[in-house]
Amino acid sequence: MRHEPVLVVIAHGSRDPRHAATVHALVRRVRSLRPGVRVELGFLDFNIPSVRGVLESLAAEGVRDVVALPLLLTRAFHAKADIPAVLREAPRRLRIRQAEVLGPSPLLLDALERRLYEAGLTPADKSSTGVVLASAGSTDPEAIAVIAEIAREWRHTGWCAVRPAFASASLPRTEDAVRELRGLGCERVAVAPYVLAPGFLPDRIARGAAEADVLAGVLGPAPEVARVLLERYDGARPAMQAAVGA
Repeated sequence: MRHEPVLVVIAHGSRDPRHAATVHALVRRVRSLRPGVRVELGFLDFNIPSVRGVLESLAAEGVRDVVALPLLLTRAFHAKADIPAVLREAPRRLRIRQAEVLGPSPLLLDALERRLYEAGLTPADKSSTGVVLASAGSTDPEAIAVIAEIAREWRHTGWCAVRPAFASASLPRTEDAVRELRGLGCERVAVAPYVLAPGFLPDRIARGAAEADVLAGVLGPAPEVARVLLERYDGARPAMQAAVGA
């Protein structure tokens, strides 16, 4: 009998208890969508269990195959450096394949719109509403370029305008993007946090949205986000099977 690889979701972690609670809720949704797959959660920092501890426990149980999935929206420092470093230190008996990060994905745009509609907008409001796509920010040019491209793509789905903004490391800030959209003549302005869980930077985004008409919630355990996790898991499995059979 062939066993499916264990899915290990790797979250950053935070001192803010809302972060871990939201990530756990997302993992529960993933488990409900794919009950035949074992899903574990590990944190890089601040919270337990640690990624290292999860991997050591799996190895001690005799698990062989693992798909490690970074709970990240862009390929920035954590996906390129931190997570590979942790995985290299895993027990040698484990065969680990690192899955792609979550973004970009059309499903994430669906999740963003879900949160905007939950915050009070309707599809009829799109043509008269400017949206700030507010992300955490990064010093990685690749990550910044991805956010800008997502904003351009999202604009073509019918919004009055879409502008990217960043809570740290990059410009513009959320409040500046809100004012820009006001200046463009958008009837209303909404802020859509492109973040997975509450915390310090999402709170900064919320403060920057003070002059907006609508502030959506974080992506959190939206069903579309859970589906993206499973898409990334499924994408890593064929590569893992090919490597094993080589």
